[in-house]
Amino acid sequence: MPIVAVSIAPSGTPGTSLSKYVAEAERVIREDGRVKYRLDPMFTTMQGELSVCFEIIQKMHEVLFAMGAPRVGTVIKIDDRRDKIVDMEDKVRAVEEKLNR
Repeated sequence: MPIVAVSIAPSGTPGTSLSKYVAEAERVIREDGRVKYRLDPMFTTMQGELSVCFEIIQKMHEVLFAMGAPRVGTVIKIDDRRDKIVDMEDKVRAVEEKLNR
């Protein structure tokens, strides 16, 4: 199942704080409920069917325009491994295990 990291940020907004925009983008993914996700300091990471992730990302992107942002930048990174099933926690666990050796 693909793991997708997304960062969505408005430009041209009054002030430098982006937390209210991030909160509304997060609300989209939370209310959708079709993917597993985690908010991180710089990206939101989600896991689910790729077409569903893209659909949610588009809604997250559009909500910033609905809030009045004149410009929105979105960065997407996809890890789509098909040789075995790996989830978000497995990736983190693999690194932590190597650190603890």
